[in-house]
Amino acid sequence: MTQNSTPANSPRWSGMVPVDDTALAVSDTGGPGTPVIYLNGQFATQGYWRRVLAELGPGWRHITYDERARGRRSRRSADYSFEAAVRDVDAVLAARGVDRALVVGWSYGAFVGAHWAARNPERALGAVLVDGAFPYDWLDEAMERRIRKMFRWMGWFLPLLRPTGLAPRMTAEQQAESNIELGRISRERELGPVLDGITVPVRYVVASGTSLGSRGDEQERIRTGLDGATARNPHIRIGAKVASDHGAILRKDYRAIAGSVREIAAPDGEGR
Repeated sequence: MTQNSTPANSPRWSGMVPVDDTALAVSDTGGPGTPVIYLNGQFATQGYWRRVLAELGPGWRHITYDERARGRRSRRSADYSFEAAVRDVDAVLAARGVDRALVVGWSYGAFVGAHWAARNPERALGAVLVDGAFPYDWLDEAMERRIRKMFRWMGWFLPLLRPTGLAPRMTAEQQAESNIELGRISRERELGPVLDGITVPVRYVVASGTSLGSRGDEQERIRTGLDGATARNPHIRIGAKVASDHGAILRKDYRAIAGSVREIAAPDGEGR
């Protein structure tokens, strides 16, 4: 992988980054500030981060992108796997000439950020994980059936939203498979060792209440899976527990997210 192909004070840039059989829509504010790469929710877009970016301001180098078949411009692919999502982080950073970055991920992006930080301790400046990457065994056969049923039901109106970028250009079946794969990745025996192996500072910003498809206190029970990770790994801490729910956290609690980014990047913060 070619590193530092663009100057550290590179100008603002927006365009397409080829990777594998597809291309991703990427925006880079440029400048000499600390690079921060933002990892979206499973079917969300880079626009969700606009309040966090505005709160942090121009002193940072903000890199956002839309995953495969998400948003208006990122193209379709034959591979929507989790491993492809992790590879895409490297592809975007390499294309922008960034060797080391702070990763910020929400929901699905939190899982991607946790895995990337664990695999790249020399390149990760730290990670802020927003209401995701909780090690908990929530997927069973009944839940898998619920997921498939939900996406089949959603399948009739999702095509209407695709031209706006509010829905991915994936079939209902592909979306269901992605969600089920996430359930497998979430299992304590799978995600627990990943979190235990992280050696860079991590801050969780944890929401309250429900998320799409959850029932009752399911989401809060899933969040308790973080207790073991924080007890075992001193690099991992809860930066904030906020009142907003999973879907509203980027919109309502962007200040808490920005605060955790600043904490990790502070010169006196864990050697960073």
